[in-house]
Amino acid sequence: MIRKLWDGLTGFFSDDADPDEPVYDPLHFAGMIVTVVFAVGLLFWLLWTLLVYEGGLFGKIVPALRVLFTDKTLEDFGWVGAPYEMGIFSGYAANLIALALALALVFGIWRLFL
Repeated sequence: MIRKLWDGLTGFFSDDADPDEPVYDPLHFAGMIVTVVFAVGLLFWLLWTLLVYEGGLFGKIVPALRVLFTDKTLEDFGWVGAPYEMGIFSGYAANLIALALALALVFGIWRLFL
């Protein structure tokens, strides 16, 4: 009985591989982990810039529409002039770039899988 357990234990740690089992390369596994961490970080940065940075994009849409379609002016929303004080519109460039990158990512994934 002890011999059977010993053989099972040594067989577990032996270098003899079953030819039917897949071979896992540690370098590929490490590369996958680094790629996943990079992709999650990129997605976090993209969504944070789009939704949170300087109030996010959605906080700027309604004031921009009010400036375009009513008698409100940019000064009513704190705009003194770029780049000094842009009021509620500060960070709009980063928000729009993040929106463009997010749309490119969505359409790229859509094209890849559909």
